[in-house]
Amino acid sequence: MTTTLQHELVYDARMGEVSAMLADPGFRERVADAQGALRRRVTIGGAPREVRIDRVQSTVGVPSFAKRIVSGDLTVHQNEVWSSDTVAVVDITVPGGLATLRGNISLSESDGRTIESVRLNIKVPVPLVGAKLEEYVEQLMLKAFDLEQAVGAAYLSR
Repeated sequence: MTTTLQHELVYDARMGEVSAMLADPGFRERVADAQGALRRRVTIGGAPREVRIDRVQSTVGVPSFAKRIVSGDLTVHQNEVWSSDTVAVVDITVPGGLATLRGNISLSESDGRTIESVRLNIKVPVPLVGAKLEEYVEQLMLKAFDLEQAVGAAYLSR
């Protein structure tokens, strides 16, 4: 089974400002910190622009049905390839085949506000509890997006 997540982050800023923010390693580090990363490494470069975020997340608070599958801290790899300043393909993986999230990001502007639209297909190939884990990952991602938007709003207001 696969769960599809669609979410919009709205910023009171022009698209060029939001695109520049998303290309700033300092912004990405602040987002990872706000999301509770125990450790993180952010690299941005290349043409097309590639954003690589490797972070370690604690599993404290993971529901009991998931504790049988995960133990210790989780390493998460996020890779975004931006074919332009407004469109990216995103790939998020948890090593060991626990979860993959693949999809795209797009930016659009209207009346000086920028919408970052994210669409991800979440796949957890674990027998019996995969669908339940996908729902849990979806909720984690929604919380992560809320934190990212808050950090982004603060970043853009400077």
